[in-house]
Amino acid sequence: MTFPPLREELRGIAPYGAPQLDVPVQLNVNENPYPPSPECAADIAAAVADAATSLNRYPDREFTELRQALAAYLSSDTTQPVTPAQVWAANGSNEVMLQLLQAFAGPGTCALSFAPTYSMYPEYARDAMTEWVVGHREDDFSLDLDAARALVLERRPAVVLMPSPNNPTGTALPPEAVAVLCEAAGDGIVVLDEAYGEFRRPGVPSALDLLPEHRNLVVSRTMSKAFALAGARLGYLAAAPEICDAIRVVRLPYHLSAVTQATALAALRHAPALLARVADLRAERDETVAWLQAQGLRVAASDANFVLFGTFADRHRVWEGLVERGVLIRETGPQGWLRVSVGTPAEMTAFKDALVDVMKEQAA
Repeated sequence: MTFPPLREELRGIAPYGAPQLDVPVQLNVNENPYPPSPECAADIAAAVADAATSLNRYPDREFTELRQALAAYLSSDTTQPVTPAQVWAANGSNEVMLQLLQAFAGPGTCALSFAPTYSMYPEYARDAMTEWVVGHREDDFSLDLDAARALVLERRPAVVLMPSPNNPTGTALPPEAVAVLCEAAGDGIVVLDEAYGEFRRPGVPSALDLLPEHRNLVVSRTMSKAFALAGARLGYLAAAPEICDAIRVVRLPYHLSAVTQATALAALRHAPALLARVADLRAERDETVAWLQAQGLRVAASDANFVLFGTFADRHRVWEGLVERGVLIRETGPQGWLRVSVGTPAEMTAFKDALVDVMKEQAA
């Protein structure tokens, strides 16, 4: 027997992870380029210091105060109030997704999405011993609703995973598509992953508005992106209280540390200041889209803090050329496409200058 006795389906698989390279301009993992304000950082430090005085005790396993604060925040972004009983949180939206699959999927069931989609989804399914089923989007990365309904009805997935805005394309899912998926799924769970929801363009609604209409709908968010807290690892969801209750069965004991809870609560106290940068990033994104189009490139419509662009006969050569010039972006999405995170104006200027240089070099 080969040692260690790893599950057979895991043998030979490389761990997930974007390249981590020491270059001046890092625009590859959709981080917020603006750190928390000094005032927010000081509040977090004070809150953690206070939590440290009782670290000999386990944290509130129901994270009651945090659920109340998250519910209040979500209620400000929807026409329908969200209650604390509808909120669940975990260590990043990755753990939220895995808990959903552990609770509602498993052996003998399948999880479903439509490609291109977030590359971690099939790994969540694999880790939960759930079959992975993938449909496909149209050339403009929209969803053919008739085809989507037919696939869901055919496969009867236990969980449907849909990022909106979609990663890696940045496209948002319209409310009618959410309704179609929820109705076709029956008692299956439909997860709208709004990790980039705060970056959506004016007039694009959140799926939070649809929660009262669909008991099987789950809307997930994260504090890693708009809140500039990628290092804190806090993801959360809003759903029917019955769904949150079910997740409690699979959560590990005291899964949210006292330090994590204190950090998230402090950040939420500074939400207006932290989210003030979102408008700047939206404007920079839209300017980047227009600039890329002016270069004759194809660009996906984006409601996120990143832009998918192409197409290149050899995208890896373009990616390598940018790295050589000190700019790291992501080689992901359909063949021929690349994804750039939106950074500061100076970072985006460096990206544009490098890309122009690379394209000229490769055209020569």
